[in-house]
Amino acid sequence: MLKLLWLIPALPLFSSIILILTQGKLSKNRVAFFGVGSVGLSALITISCAISFSLAPEGSVYSQTLWQWIDVVGLQPAVTLYLDGLSLVMALVVTCIGFLIHLYASGYMYPDKDYSRFFACMNLFLASMLILVLADNLLLLYMGWEGVGLCSYLLIGFWYQDPANGQAARKAFIITRVGDTAMAIGLFLIFRELGTLNIQEAMNEASRQWPLGSIYASLAALLLLAGAVGKSAQLPLQSWLPDAMAGPTPVSALIHAATMVTAGVYLIARTHELFLLAPDIQMLVAIVGTLTLLLAGFSALTQTDIKRILAYSTISQIGYMFLALGVGAWSAGIFHLVTHAFFKALLFLSAGSVILALHHKQDIHEMGGLYKRLPFIFCGFLIGSACLAALPFTSGFFSKEPILAQAWHQAPLLWLGGLVGAFLTALYSFRLIFIVFFGPVRTEPQPLHMPDRIKMRMSVSLLTLTALALFGGLFSLPLERVLPESDPHAPAGIETLNILLPLFGIYLAYHLFHRDPDRLQQLKSRPGSEKIRLFWLDGWGFDGLYDRLLRFPFLRLAHSLRNDFADALSHSTEKVSSYFHGLLSETQTGQVRWYASIMVAGILVLMGIGVLN
Repeated sequence: MLKLLWLIPALPLFSSIILILTQGKLSKNRVAFFGVGSVGLSALITISCAISFSLAPEGSVYSQTLWQWIDVVGLQPAVTLYLDGLSLVMALVVTCIGFLIHLYASGYMYPDKDYSRFFACMNLFLASMLILVLADNLLLLYMGWEGVGLCSYLLIGFWYQDPANGQAARKAFIITRVGDTAMAIGLFLIFRELGTLNIQEAMNEASRQWPLGSIYASLAALLLLAGAVGKSAQLPLQSWLPDAMAGPTPVSALIHAATMVTAGVYLIARTHELFLLAPDIQMLVAIVGTLTLLLAGFSALTQTDIKRILAYSTISQIGYMFLALGVGAWSAGIFHLVTHAFFKALLFLSAGSVILALHHKQDIHEMGGLYKRLPFIFCGFLIGSACLAALPFTSGFFSKEPILAQAWHQAPLLWLGGLVGAFLTALYSFRLIFIVFFGPVRTEPQPLHMPDRIKMRMSVSLLTLTALALFGGLFSLPLERVLPESDPHAPAGIETLNILLPLFGIYLAYHLFHRDPDRLQQLKSRPGSEKIRLFWLDGWGFDGLYDRLLRFPFLRLAHSLRNDFADALSHSTEKVSSYFHGLLSETQTGQVRWYASIMVAGILVLMGIGVLN
């Protein structure tokens, strides 16, 4: 089955091409057949490859070269797919979770007139991510990396008729380009110094040529970190992700659970040898992750849009993954990536069902009392929130605890930040539960007007994700000999604290947002509290900071140069073209005699040229 590895990214890519070329002429059933079926078949092949891979000796790898891509002055990357434990785990997450999201989307987007365009972009998104995680070399990885960025732009701005959606898409595209540019420079540096972009060869050469703490290793790791920060929405390039909620909810689920934001975590894990050679940069990864998870946690507490709350929770949980990679809990970081994919996809798709039922309202203060009216959705949302808060025996608990334990051993201050983040996560997660599903009913749900078979697809997707979120923590990942091993155990008191503080967060959420909301109003009425709330609501003012430091100065500079030499040259070309156009238009008199005379004169000129030659 490993010989079919190339079909994993190829199937959704071919489906995307078919849907693009047919230009929306296929029926919705056929669109769903290609759009969902191609991803489902890709998932089945990935599972088959996983079974074959599990039967191979421990630490085995599989490489499949499809064709030679480039051969220019020593640069000879091929289109080669590489399968080891890490890329297998990522491919399983992308295809399996991606399939469940596609299955749900076939119902969610059923009323949309651009059904075919939606699945064309979704399939291309998934194919790009699969190329990224299966790439044998950094250049092919970068192609998938940029493909993911392009598709995120297309999908975030999918409903482009609303200018705000187009603005959110441009914001995501431009901010992530900052990190992508730094990453490209990092690839240039790696190729110049190590002579190869093959990932395994480059990491081996780096370990052989560069000593611990080498300036080249530090610079290369820093540039790759900048790329990861942009794609994974970490400080200081995190502000695009909440606005990315302008896209359809299945797009949000795919971005947050299975594709784009996990790319940065994968990049750091895949090039971990480079970060081990640059311990200062590795510690910077942990610091960035800790600061990001705290910032996002406080912002999530003040949001009122259900999808923006989940967006900030994703920023926070990716921060935990960065913390894990930075303190050396490599396998725990990837494990948290996997479990996060389960419960975050469940939360987003459950939120999508709530939004559909409530006439597309997303403000949580227009919701309430839904646990009786939408019991199935409530159970899924409750389980997803419990996993997000890392309650004992949930998948989130099994993946987050090793991260905090390793942080306790490596950097107690960062452990404290992670612990506070766990408290905030429980607080804002169950704030969402108590406001949306308890209290008075503010908006009466409506039944979904779509065929029962479409509703069944959505229900199957939610049920499967619920099971994965509950029991996904029992999985064992094949990361031996791929990532450095670490199996820390914190003291019993620290482990107890790691468990009790999230529980206290839930208890506090119950009192503030359900049992005694007057106490919350008293807290809001205190001097300065409203300013703090608005500051957190605005994402700590990063957009305003970017405007003052970058956007406004650039616009002023562009305005001051509007009549410079380049503009004058451009305008002169326009004027010359317009002048000759005016002369030519004078010949269009509408008189047949004039046209006949011009034609005869032209023939005489051509005959004269022929005679003279």
